Amino acid sequence: MDMLVQDIKKVLEFYQALGFERLPIELTMAKGKVEAQEIRVPHPSEDKDATLNALRDEVKNCTRCKLSNERTNTVPGEGSPQARLMFIGEAPGKEEDIQGRPFVGDAGILLTKLIEKMGLKREDVYIANILKCRPPLNRDPQPDEIAQCIGFVQRQIEIIKPKVIMSLGRIAAKALIGNPGLKLTAIRGNFYSYNGIPLMPTFHPAYLLRNPKDKWLTWNDAQKVLEKLKGNDTL
Repeated sequence: MDMLVQDIKKVLEFYQALGFERLPIELTMAKGKVEAQEIRVPHPSEDKDATLNALRDEVKNCTRCKLSNERTNTVPGEGSPQARLMFIGEAPGKEEDIQGRPFVGDAGILLTKLIEKMGLKREDVYIANILKCRPPLNRDPQPDEIAQCIGFVQRQIEIIKPKVIMSLGRIAAKALIGNPGLKLTAIRGNFYSYNGIPLMPTFHPAYLLRNPKDKWLTWNDAQKVLEKLKGNDTL
């Protein structure tokens, strides 16, 4: 019986990988006759939704670091589970902490404008942060906080499997690349690899609000990302 269950499981996984949502499977035998009963096989996109929702609940209940004592809301992230492009910043700010959503303050408005200029919508991409709770007074995330929290965004990347990642700001770039000695001004505009996924470091929108003259540099970075998404470039 155990072997039969394993065989059935392998068949279901095979058809699920092909995109089938329903198929008949022989389950019971009545009066010597095998009866087929239709079952529903979850589509891979539904699996992503369910997994991300479970991860969101885990973030909501997280008390791994001291930031959990002061937060109003956790900010897990939002967007399409099927996103081909992920934006990853460093940490939530005041408005994000209030609303429980990433990039909804002034910096978020600027990020939304960039996304739309790229020919996309916020709901087409996925937006997250390295930290899921706001540091006091928007200070830089501390190494122990990053160490405790980065596993969440790593799992989000693993679930979503984007084609390209854009890291926003020096802290997000350093955390994802794994080199604390990097300088953003030296690495932005060049692709790096995060577990085989092209990673483009660029300026944080909050920096661009203070230094609007550098917006054109971020737009250059975004154009390179668009080329990568079109498949016209290699890592």
